[in-house]
Amino acid sequence: MWGEIRKDYERHGRRISDPAFVSLAIYRYGRWALQRETRVGRWFANKLYGLLCILILNITKVWIPPTVRIGDEFHIIHAEGSLSIHPDVVIGDRFGVMHNVTIGTNMRGGAPVIGDDVFIGVNSTVLGRIKIGNRVNIGANTAVSTNVPDDSIVIGSPARIFPKLPIFAAKKKEGGA
Repeated sequence: MWGEIRKDYERHGRRISDPAFVSLAIYRYGRWALQRETRVGRWFANKLYGLLCILILNITKVWIPPTVRIGDEFHIIHAEGSLSIHPDVVIGDRFGVMHNVTIGTNMRGGAPVIGDDVFIGVNSTVLGRIKIGNRVNIGANTAVSTNVPDDSIVIGSPARIFPKLPIFAAKKKEGGA
């Protein structure tokens, strides 16, 4: 837990007061609390986690439940608005997210699975039991509710999916044909 918190501290500008860092530190503590072996230890650790949520996460507006599985190098780029993540979401390595983003919904079962090297822009939503591939960029104000293949750019509401670097992809097809 402490090694991950140290990496989060470095990644978020070496500021203890940074809302993104504080929210991730509370998430890391919540993960640690869930893994306590004794029922009494887990109960006390979860009560402290609940208190931290009430006192701090209501201010930062970054909601990452401790059951979310997050890979390495998770980065909240701006924690100036809200970030809400469904408890069953799985997020890969090197994930970047901006403010006012919702990932998952409590309206029906299932949550997104997000690959490695993914970026989600401001005011976007990723909803449903979908898979977001590796190396995907989701633009600002985008509503994603379908699977997204690897190496894609997603923009608009409803989402439109484009391959990355379409000029180079076209040249590669012409050269191979």
